[in-house]
Amino acid sequence: MGPDYKMQDIDENQNILSSLLDSMEDYGKTNFDLAKLKALDKASEMAATLLSRVVTIIAYLTFILMASTGLAFWLGSVLGGIWYGFFVVAAFYGLLGLIITFFMHKGLKRMFADLIIKDTLK
Repeated sequence: MGPDYKMQDIDENQNILSSLLDSMEDYGKTNFDLAKLKALDKASEMAATLLSRVVTIIAYLTFILMASTGLAFWLGSVLGGIWYGFFVVAAFYGLLGLIITFFMHKGLKRMFADLIIKDTLK
C-alpha cells in the first residue's frame, strides 16, 4: 500500500493541477477578451459622441454664417455701402474673439477638459 498509494496521490494531484492551470488559462483569455470588448465599447461610444457633436457644430456654424451674411448685407444697406456692413460684422467677431481669448480662455479650456474626462469615464 505504501509506494502505489503515493504514486496514485501524485497522479491525482497532477490531474488537479493540470485542470486548475487549464481553468486559469481559460479565465485569463476570457478576461482579456472582456477587456478588449470594454475598450471597443468605450471607443465606439466616444467616436459616436464626437461625430454627433461635429454634426451639431457644423449646423450651428452654417446658421451663424448665413445669419452673419444677412446681417452684413442689411447693415451695409443701412450704412450706405455693402462693405460697411461686412466690416461691422467682422469687427464684432474680432472683438468677440479677443474677449474669449483674454477673459474666457481658461474657463473654456477647463469646461472642455471636464467634458472629455466625463465622457471618457462614463
